[in-house]
Amino acid sequence: MINTRNMLFAVAFICLAALGVALYLQHFKDMLPCPRCVIQRYIFLGIALACLLGLAFGKAKWGAYLALVGVLGGIAAAGKHLYILAHPGLSCGIDPMETWLNKIATAQYLPFLFRADGLCEDATAPFFGLSIPQWSMACYVLLGIGLVWALARRK
Repeated sequence: MINTRNMLFAVAFICLAALGVALYLQHFKDMLPCPRCVIQRYIFLGIALACLLGLAFGKAKWGAYLALVGVLGGIAAAGKHLYILAHPGLSCGIDPMETWLNKIATAQYLPFLFRADGLCEDATAPFFGLSIPQWSMACYVLLGIGLVWALARRK
């Protein structure tokens, strides 16, 4: 039987797996992350941390609420990325957001994970038939459904 704790473990695992796929694409397929991709990496990590902290402190519902807020932010970030890809005149290439993101301590200490060096337009290469932002959006929506289920279920 799936309970709230198991759902939070699953959500955290899926988020960490998404980060693993992102690292694989970056380091083995030479798909450099753009600023929007890096923001989504932070969001996936934040969702996973919210779930794991909620479980560690015995506050699974609070962890689920925090993770759901992260999922909503992820949907917004992936939606903006998809909007940029749908309108070729727009770009998030070298802009102030990239400079700002690359100056954050995590980007300086963990550049293999959080350094934005790519262009948003490069994320259109299909990965199992979908672009990277489409996969992110699908993950966020599925995670959101799981978290809402975890919050709505009765004990």
